Amino acid sequence: MKARVEIRFRPGVLDPEAVAIGKALRHLGFSDVRGVERRKVLELELEAGDARTARERVERMCEALLANPVIETYRIDILD
Repeated sequence: MKARVEIRFRPGVLDPEAVAIGKALRHLGFSDVRGVERRKVLELELEAGDARTARERVERMCEALLANPVIETYRIDILD
């Protein structure tokens, strides 16, 4: 079974890399860029009997390691 986890900064948390990318794009002449948001996407392949079990396992992974709950949020999609 596959799971997709999308991790992003919480609203209001500064992402210096996204800010730098936005500045660089504007410097290159892309003046219409008003903001950049960066996300991490992880695809996990799991041995799980059903989607509920897979989601619960991935939730625990996110809480333990994959996301920092203080500054990040995440979304889990079970793909099959």
